[in-house]
Amino acid sequence: MLYPLLRPLLFALEPETAHKFTFAGLEALHALGFARVIGSREEDLPVSCMGLNFPNPVGLGAGLDKNGEHIDALADLGFGFIEIGTVTPRPQPGNPQPRLFRLPAAEGIINRMGFNNGGLDALVKNVESAQYRGILGINIGKNFDTPIEQANDDYLRCLTRVYPYASYVTVNISSPNTKNLRQLQQSDELERLLAALKEEQTRLAGEHGRYVPMALKIAPDLESEQISEIARLLIEYRFDGVIATNTTLSRVGVEHIQHGKETGGLSGTPVRAKSLTVVRALAQALGGQVPIIGVGGILEGQHAAEKIEAGASLVQVYSGLIYRGTALIGESVHAIRELQR
Repeated sequence: MLYPLLRPLLFALEPETAHKFTFAGLEALHALGFARVIGSREEDLPVSCMGLNFPNPVGLGAGLDKNGEHIDALADLGFGFIEIGTVTPRPQPGNPQPRLFRLPAAEGIINRMGFNNGGLDALVKNVESAQYRGILGINIGKNFDTPIEQANDDYLRCLTRVYPYASYVTVNISSPNTKNLRQLQQSDELERLLAALKEEQTRLAGEHGRYVPMALKIAPDLESEQISEIARLLIEYRFDGVIATNTTLSRVGVEHIQHGKETGGLSGTPVRAKSLTVVRALAQALGGQVPIIGVGGILEGQHAAEKIEAGASLVQVYSGLIYRGTALIGESVHAIRELQR
């Protein structure tokens, strides 16, 4: 594969510059019809989850394509599904730069992006122009300046706007980079949010004649009691899925390496064990009533398989792509296939 040769060049660039450069190259390959050459060559491994039929269980996690600008190019790479966003009702620039940091010694990434995105109208326009007809998740959040007491309004506005375009919608209440957002994981506030979203989902399903499932994305930094309570509410409000997990605030193991003390959410290898613990706890608490999408620390195929073994139905990759390239997709599909034999 070419990526091991290209990675030193990309890592010599500032991370956000490298991100833009990578997508420019991918778009060029897509336009020429060559992007599939660097994609996964694994055969399909169909999975039914949330009422949807996925060609394989390995998807792209939210955050890489926040505005849905590169859906068709990403579709060439062999993902079983693609999740775009996080989108907020209004455009916002996110936090000041620098806000993205590589930790190569730990195979980690710290980001404090702050939901930088072009807003609902820009994302919907991009989705409308895409040719991709596979499974598309749209990840929704709240604007940074919306008071936490009014957060439900932002989520409902997003759900209503993206509903006609999404295969499923992810409700992101677990980013550490929007002030007080994780407060929504607390029992009373979460119950109010889930109730409001479920009511709107039911209304939209009738209006559009189509049921679009919803998944809740949670943090890895939860106590066992919190996980049990979240599981209880997911079951009670008949949520369709849960994504475990977002990035961590922990710095255990990275405190003394370059950029290890930067503020923001830590992803990659350092979050792997915490994410796996949450997946296992959720699987036990949910008892198969709500499917789990496992994400966090997948840098080789076996890491994807361990998420499935722990109770996940699907997995998502993001930081692993930065360190491993697109070979990680096919490797993960292969490892899950071997696990299931």
